[in-house]
Amino acid sequence: MNASRKHAVPRAGGFTYVELMITLAIMAVLALVALPTAQLMRARAREHELRSNLIEIREAIDAYKRAADQGRIQLQVGDSGYPKRLQDLVDSVKDQQSVEGRRLYFLRRVPRDPMDLDASSDPAQSWGKRAYKSPPNDPQQGDDVYDVYSRSTQVGLNGVPYRQW
Repeated sequence: MNASRKHAVPRAGGFTYVELMITLAIMAVLALVALPTAQLMRARAREHELRSNLIEIREAIDAYKRAADQGRIQLQVGDSGYPKRLQDLVDSVKDQQSVEGRRLYFLRRVPRDPMDLDASSDPAQSWGKRAYKSPPNDPQQGDDVYDVYSRSTQVGLNGVPYRQW
């Protein structure tokens, strides 16, 4: 055997301090890149939910109005044919054309505005509401619910304020 190999000290397995620091630096850079991407994906998911909820509510409002125009919902003189409140879309109304006394439903539940961060509030109260007689550029509540909008003051990823979606 070689004399120099005979007295060699075996190297212990493990990482040196420099290797550990390089690994931590690489992990930090990866985390800094991943964080904005995760925030962007979360914002996109909330925007998708907002868009879906607006479509769902607006389609239910339109279905209610069609039913009223067809004489299936009893209206009072002067009523616009739109629901008085969002909860009317969930609560049933008697179908005036049904001999059996069937009831009409338009929503299973009122979805929450995902931009409203107060989870304790009633979902119907999370939305801004526009009455039929309200001007489109200045939505105001009134005797009925013609449209809904987000009350958020934030701007979407597309540059359009959520209120205008």
